[in-house]
Amino acid sequence: MKFHRNILAIDASAETERIIQTLRNSVGREMHRRGAVLGISGGIDSSVVLALCVRAFGPQPVVALILPDRDSDPTSESYARQVANKFGIQPILVNITRILEAYGCYHRRDEAIQRVFPEYDPALGFKAKIVLPSNLIEGTTLNTFSLSITTPSGEERTHRLTASEFLQIEAASNLKQRTRMSMLYYHSERLNYAVVGTTNRDEHEQGFFVKYGDGGVDIQPIAHLYKTQVYQLAEHLDVPEEIRRRIPTTDTYSAGQTQEEFFFRIPFDILDLLAYAQEHAVPLEEIAALLGLTEEQIKHVFADLDQKKRATSYLRLPPVKLDPLH
Repeated sequence: MKFHRNILAIDASAETERIIQTLRNSVGREMHRRGAVLGISGGIDSSVVLALCVRAFGPQPVVALILPDRDSDPTSESYARQVANKFGIQPILVNITRILEAYGCYHRRDEAIQRVFPEYDPALGFKAKIVLPSNLIEGTTLNTFSLSITTPSGEERTHRLTASEFLQIEAASNLKQRTRMSMLYYHSERLNYAVVGTTNRDEHEQGFFVKYGDGGVDIQPIAHLYKTQVYQLAEHLDVPEEIRRRIPTTDTYSAGQTQEEFFFRIPFDILDLLAYAQEHAVPLEEIAALLGLTEEQIKHVFADLDQKKRATSYLRLPPVKLDPLH
């Protein structure tokens, strides 16, 4: 098949029905569960999965949790409530800040941040986020993380992170996703429901998820779909237009941050086409002609995709088990 800009177009109606049947068969017949539990953030992925679950099971046996912490953007809750209302769900709000404080999440994170910026103090209004180099197509393929803080006066300061500081900030921040997973499983076990994941294909294949956090679920109904295909489902499922227009964010750090800025480094409409082209061994000259890129730029992106898949391969592995002795 010739490579073209609409190569990732799907029959959204047919795909919706396929996912619905998979949800019903997997949750009801294979897992023997009576409904679905998921976390909703007001983003496109969780909104689509909520709509799919409601179509599969009806609104009554679907539980949607909103799980903010003190760093969460307040508009995320507003969007989450909007989509829940759209599909007839009364969401459960659980603010996980106190749980994270008990874990030492913020203290452990801020301890590492202050080794880079001693002046950093959230109580004074400082905010922070982790960023990668921008513009992957033109820039380096090296995924070197930097810490960016915003002072109370609005000044931004950025410094490259050492491995030690990065790993501590990441480990502390990942307590958020793992706490949310625990809360989802509390409700799933209380009701004998299945936990439904919201990870898409870009996130799953490139490792943009937390093992036993947002990756700790019973079924992943959209992990085979590129982000741009998730948007196609969103339109078919009549997800509110405001959510479809919303720029995907991480909503993990106190400073506002897009997913492109934090991890993907390239817009999804280009990223998904390049990921497809790489997987299907589309000739470089054909990709370049279609997307208006040089072959060197395409190689940059391919190298980045390979690097991320290698570095995060352990996230996709099941626990290692030995064969029985007898």
